[in-house]
Amino acid sequence: MRLLKRSVLTAVVLVTVAVCPACDRSSGSAKDPLAGRGAVEKVRGGFMSAEGPVWIASKGVLLFSDVPASMIDKLQPPDTVTAYRLRSGEANGLGIDPQGRLIASEGANRRVSRTLADGTIVTMADRWQGKRLNSPNDNITRSDGTIYFTDPPYGLPPGQARELDFQGVFRVDPAGTLHLESSDMNRPNGVALSPDEKTLYVDDTAAGLVRKFPVRPDGSLGPPTLFVPSTGGGGDGMAVDDAGNVYVATDGGVQVYQPNGTLWGTIILPEVPSNCTFGGPDRKTLYITAKTSLYRVVLTVPGLS
Repeated sequence: MRLLKRSVLTAVVLVTVAVCPACDRSSGSAKDPLAGRGAVEKVRGGFMSAEGPVWIASKGVLLFSDVPASMIDKLQPPDTVTAYRLRSGEANGLGIDPQGRLIASEGANRRVSRTLADGTIVTMADRWQGKRLNSPNDNITRSDGTIYFTDPPYGLPPGQARELDFQGVFRVDPAGTLHLESSDMNRPNGVALSPDEKTLYVDDTAAGLVRKFPVRPDGSLGPPTLFVPSTGGGGDGMAVDDAGNVYVATDGGVQVYQPNGTLWGTIILPEVPSNCTFGGPDRKTLYITAKTSLYRVVLTVPGLS
């Protein structure tokens, strides 16, 4: 049994940023988001597998998953960590909807859920055409309430068979209807929206690439194009800053790309990162989950949760 409240030791860890010397600064974001950054801090270690961070601005806290422990934890900055939800269904990616309600991709429960204001947890999606989803992994919600999520088999409980013969990118429209948007990716994983919500980024972990889909006014997705042809290994959770730069957790660190796909550089951590999100009062703190630990680094460009 894990304690509901844990003492936290904060340590400063030196970070290395590998910069792309060939970046064309005039072709993408005007400001290097890695310039003037702070040091990477280790907020807490000892998790089984930290994932899915999301900043809850209304409460000034960060929620993140410890997947195998089937727990969602809460960070009250700077360093107080407590349990937010036990028996989370091995939730992985966490998101927030326009009303501030938690959206959780529950791998073991094979569903996407919403937590209402009174704490009631309701299912948003768990079946496609009568068949159970694989194990929803990550999600992002548009300002009109449209939920996008990925459905690889990573979190499929032992002994349970897959019912779908594909791994999809799905959309739940504001009326609650589920739509299949893509079924040809190998391991769709992290998702993120551009600041203007006209582009959805989805990475494919097994293929080591990132696609971008145009988002139509009704929330449906157009044909994708390649955004990052090779991450050099993996590709997990993502975040986007206000300038449209895309942060991708990969085997080599958090890679930061301009809106045109040019690499700014890579934030290298002591552990392989799994996901990231922006938070803090000014939205300039990048929180990074990485294997057994939670890290943070203060940047100069604010970003999105």
